[in-house]
Amino acid sequence: MTTTQRRRPELASFLRSRRARVTPADVGMPPGLRRRTPGLRREEVAQLSGVGVTWYTWLEQGRPINASAQVLDAVARTLRLDAPEREHLYRLAQVPFLPDPEGLTRSTGPEVQGIIDALAPLPAVVYNSRYDILATNSGYRDLFLIPEIIEIGVANALWALFTVSDEACPLLHRERELPVMVATLRSSYGRHVGEPAWEGFISALASASAHFAELWASGEVVQPGPRVKTFRHRAVGELRMTSQSLSIDGMPECRIVVYTPEDEETRENSRLLTETGSSSIDL
Repeated sequence: MTTTQRRRPELASFLRSRRARVTPADVGMPPGLRRRTPGLRREEVAQLSGVGVTWYTWLEQGRPINASAQVLDAVARTLRLDAPEREHLYRLAQVPFLPDPEGLTRSTGPEVQGIIDALAPLPAVVYNSRYDILATNSGYRDLFLIPEIIEIGVANALWALFTVSDEACPLLHRERELPVMVATLRSSYGRHVGEPAWEGFISALASASAHFAELWASGEVVQPGPRVKTFRHRAVGELRMTSQSLSIDGMPECRIVVYTPEDEETRENSRLLTETGSSSIDL
């Protein structure tokens, strides 16, 4: 059985299960008589979605028919699919999935904040795929969010690193690190081409930084991965830290990045910072 043949029965089963979940009352319809199941009938889904009854029946039967993104969106709205369910529908129907234009996560809940707070004194931050800073702990704020970066007024790591001066930048070896970060951004950009939020961000940063514009034009692409980065701390000097990314359930395209000491000197300096207490800045 081919992949396409395997997806069709999965699509049929998924649509039937979602249809059974939506009652006539949910969509403002009378319950009617002789209803064998509490969910909507196929013809009701077709009517509410603005598609033909035969076409929807064939779709739910897993027949080899073509479905457009517009039609799938209409069916998804009728069946009240949430974002993960909508993406699942697209995958099963073999239609390229386009997330909501403003669907990029920009906040975290108290559970995630509690996790990164518990990691202190190790620096930890939550980024989305555009390097927006969604949450930080005290270790990260002390290491990265220095006054010069706070004054920039944009809660985005890329924006800060490309616009802060060399003297104030907490990340050393920018000539080596920034190309990797831009290439990582481009790997995520492929899922958001044409979205106003992304296009506006890239255009604005390219206008603010000729270096970013040059790196972006190179077209390099890499996936996120562990790296050793060197930071400059105002109290102890250089800190060599290994960054490691962790995915977060329920927050697509977001990751917790944790920085751990790479060598004994950095471990000792980190211990001194913990013992003496370093001043951190709230984001």
